[in-house]
Amino acid sequence: MATWKEITTAEEWEQALENSGTKGVVVLKHSTRCPVSTNALQEYDAYLGKTPNTDVDYLLVKVIESRPVSNQIAETTGVTHASPQVLYVKNKETVWNTSHWAITEEHLHAVLS
Repeated sequence: MATWKEITTAEEWEQALENSGTKGVVVLKHSTRCPVSTNALQEYDAYLGKTPNTDVDYLLVKVIESRPVSNQIAETTGVTHASPQVLYVKNKETVWNTSHWAITEEHLHAVLS
């Protein structure tokens, strides 16, 4: 079973982005005030609780509590902010992203396997 790590600083994001050159990074941008985001987090956790891709690091950013990090992710990836939102980054490039109700265990499995 894999778990996600919460990042709260721009430095943690920059390190994750740098590390994406050797190991992909999936980040869930999560709003603690949104029921759709709560559902997305449940789907993310369900995916991680089964057979997740172990060649990927899994991160979570709380978009309200860590707004500067969320904004930096949007800026460095070029992906317009949404919440909830999942981004898959490899070699410092966003290779996939989705948001809202499209964040499902099945969708994560299909993309990351």
